[in-house]
Amino acid sequence: MAESQLLILDKKQIQQKINRIAYQILEDNLNEKEIVLAGIWDRGYKLALRLQKTLSEICGIKIIMLRIDLDRLNSKLVANTDLDESRWKNKVIILVDDVLNSGKTLAYGLGVFINTPHKKIRTVVLIDRSHKIFPIATDFVGMQLATVLKEHVDVIIDVEGEEDRVYLS
Repeated sequence: MAESQLLILDKKQIQQKINRIAYQILEDNLNEKEIVLAGIWDRGYKLALRLQKTLSEICGIKIIMLRIDLDRLNSKLVANTDLDESRWKNKVIILVDDVLNSGKTLAYGLGVFINTPHKKIRTVVLIDRSHKIFPIATDFVGMQLATVLKEHVDVIIDVEGEEDRVYLS
């Protein structure tokens, strides 16, 4: 770890945030038999996998995992998914990413679902930095973090949770 990095969340704290978000998702979807966890590759997808594990432990809702690959350097929406659109049609979609900065990534992630009918879409982020330039609202947030624009939030998410850390640098 570089000297200029400040540990914001450790492994245990991240799991506590995931647990709380999972219960919020459950409360928001008590009458659903099936939901789609759509994780933005790669840390958003890893976070979605961790949410899936926790949700599976606390409820019987069937969870469909969806991986969204975005071309973040393109000024237009260019996205690929690992499932056919028919798998998420008319379902609840939970869009998951690690950090909300400007909102562009979540906006592009939402764009994947714009032409498909769905019951509702919710958003999950582990860290919300509150520097939005896109009109994006987060529904479930692990932590709101006041930062300056030049600071960087590094999220390390391991599927098994062994190396989980969030740093501010």
